[in-house]
Amino acid sequence: MDIAYFTFNGFAENTYVLFDDSKECIIIDPGCNTKEERKQLADFITENNLNPKRLINTHCHIDHVLGNRFIHDQYNLILEAHTGEKTVLESCIMVASMYHIPYDPSPAIEKYLEEGMEINFGSTTLKVLFTPGHSPASISLYNAEKGILIAGDVLFQGSIGRTDLPGGDFNTLKSSIQEKLYVLPPETVVYPGHGPSTSIGQEMQYNAFVRVDS
Repeated sequence: MDIAYFTFNGFAENTYVLFDDSKECIIIDPGCNTKEERKQLADFITENNLNPKRLINTHCHIDHVLGNRFIHDQYNLILEAHTGEKTVLESCIMVASMYHIPYDPSPAIEKYLEEGMEINFGSTTLKVLFTPGHSPASISLYNAEKGILIAGDVLFQGSIGRTDLPGGDFNTLKSSIQEKLYVLPPETVVYPGHGPSTSIGQEMQYNAFVRVDS
C-alpha cells in the first residue's frame, strides 16, 4: 500500500490518498477548496491511473470536508463517516459562513463507519478505530500489515487535537489515545490531519499532552 498526501486550504489540512498495486484507491478527508487544489488532487489520481473507490472522513470539521462535494461528483462516491459526525457536518455551512470560506456543501453521510469495521480496497484492509474527543465521533484508520495509522486530528507530532470545539472533550480524547492508539506497535507510523508524520512510540515517550505515564 502507498500513501500520498496533499496539504490543502487555509487550515493546512492533510488530505490522503491510499492506493495499492490494484490501482484502487480511497480518498480520506479531502480538504481541497480551490480550483487549483482540486486539479492537483485529480491530476494525481489520473496520472497514476488510480480508480477511486471510497470517500471517507475521519471527522467532519470544515477543513476536512471542503472537497467532499467535488470528490462525490467527480468520482460518483458516497460519503462514509461515523454517525456521530452527522451534526458536525450539518454545521459546516454555518462555520464556513463565519470564517468566510467558500464552501460547496458536502453530501450527507450515506455509509456509517463504526468501531471494528473493515475498510477494503484492492488487496488492502484498514480497521476502523473509534477515537472521539477532538470531535464527537472521530475515527482513526489502522493497517496492521504496513504499520500505518491515519489519525485525523486525534494525535499530532508532539501534540493532540484541540478539544475546545463543540463536542470536544480532553479527557475523552486522552482516553482514545491511550486506549486505542498507544496499544498499537510503537513503530506504527502516524499520519495526522495536520503537520508531519510521527510514530506511536515517539508520541508515547515525548508527547507533552498524553504520555504513557500521564
